[in-house]
Amino acid sequence: MTHPAHPPIDPMNMPMREKVFAFTLMCIGFFMATLDIQIVASSLRDIGGGLSASQDELSWVQTAYLIAEILVIPMSGWLTRVFSTRWLFTASAFGFTVTSMLCGLAWNINSMILFRALQGALGAAMIPTVFTTAFMMFPGRQRLIASTAIGTLATIAPTIGPVIGGWVTDQWSWHWLFYLNLVPGVLVTVLVPRFVHVDHADISLLKRGDYRGIVLMSGFLGCLEYMLEEGPRKNWFGDPVILACAWISGICGFLFFVHAFTAKEPIVDLKALALRNFGIGSLLSFVTGIGIFCTVYLTPVFLARVRGFDSLQIGLALLSVGVFQLMGLVMYTTAARFISLRTLLVFGLILFGLGCYLYVPITHQWGWYEFLIPQALRGFGQQFCIAPIVTMALGSLPPSRLKSASGLFNLMRNLGGAIGIAVVSTMLNDRFNLHYERLDEHVTAGRPVVESFLRDQAAHLSAAGGDMVNGLQGSAASLHALLTREALTLTFSDTFLAVALCFGVALFAMLFSKPFGFNAPPPDAH
Repeated sequence: MTHPAHPPIDPMNMPMREKVFAFTLMCIGFFMATLDIQIVASSLRDIGGGLSASQDELSWVQTAYLIAEILVIPMSGWLTRVFSTRWLFTASAFGFTVTSMLCGLAWNINSMILFRALQGALGAAMIPTVFTTAFMMFPGRQRLIASTAIGTLATIAPTIGPVIGGWVTDQWSWHWLFYLNLVPGVLVTVLVPRFVHVDHADISLLKRGDYRGIVLMSGFLGCLEYMLEEGPRKNWFGDPVILACAWISGICGFLFFVHAFTAKEPIVDLKALALRNFGIGSLLSFVTGIGIFCTVYLTPVFLARVRGFDSLQIGLALLSVGVFQLMGLVMYTTAARFISLRTLLVFGLILFGLGCYLYVPITHQWGWYEFLIPQALRGFGQQFCIAPIVTMALGSLPPSRLKSASGLFNLMRNLGGAIGIAVVSTMLNDRFNLHYERLDEHVTAGRPVVESFLRDQAAHLSAAGGDMVNGLQGSAASLHALLTREALTLTFSDTFLAVALCFGVALFAMLFSKPFGFNAPPPDAH
């Protein structure tokens, strides 16, 4: 309830120039918070060397950020009603900027993980508030530009994160991955209080906050994300900590869902999922989260482990995605004026899924050239997916439910990425063992091709200065490396196929969606 001392604000009546500038400021903050999920992806090896961290510890540089973000995003709707969009966004930008500086100053891996978690938690509120503000500020077809801008940033940021990160690390050092946030962070922190005026604060809401729901949701999502991240490396439920987290997540999740559907003012509006287009839009957000985050995760891992690429080479190999995203942006903006958004969304899902499927024939020789067509289709398709999904889901909500449901919608995309990465990580482990065993069965000492390979390798190593014994041992090691490389390549093929199949589910869900456009729903829609 708005405080009686303040007259209600109608953001749609703001001068257009002021609206555009305010929205641009918020988009800068949104872009920074989204970019930093993946900006470290191609530079983890350098960060590990600088902080003397193991591979398992390094994974938490990304995971700590993502877990914290997932915990805070669903609470953003309630926090905006308490503190107002203006001051919540300002506090979030300020906290994100300070913790970015602390990440650059981290002295060991434990301090880095702590600061990354704080960075994710404090910057998370900038993500869903941009979505709600766009729908509060812009009416009708003006939402085409606003939703397209958000969709572009939401897809480009995770894609170019490794590109920017690889280049920055190669040119300067990994510390500058975080120092890059300081200037835009200060700019957003200073200017947002001056130009963003879309609602009033209502501190009285703190007295009747859904703190039980916050605790249950945090236990559910936090333990779930920890279980998904550590499970592939710790044999899942064979590890007592993973098992305990599974129990806590399951119990808290059950109680949270019961509470969310029965409480008068729950922290997350799960009932909004009953609105057909919002429910389907949230599912599509989950699937596109899988597609975006898993492909951005898998491609650098493949290039590093199979091809041995460094940070800059990995970044350059991924650059084509961003180029085709920009091309798709131009095409989508034009097409949306003449073609229904539902048709464009189906087209985008087909392209995105097809792009993922074209990774399946991958070989150990693939580099930027071989990745070009799959990445082109994926990048182009993303632009035809994200913006219509935003309009489909949030455009179906009345203003009274927009803030609380926006957090849920944005959570689905990040949760899709988190669950997707956990599943493909498990596949990389399990399917690798399977493929290696199958290949090893065919590599027997009596086969002529195997004997020829071993003789050639032994002769080559002996000629290089070693004795015959070392030559034989080296040839066996070379054979093992060859099997490992091919088993890894087959495993990556399996994971990309699994990601592509998710888009079949998305296309099936589209059969049940209602037509949608840029017009706002009536205030009493339910």
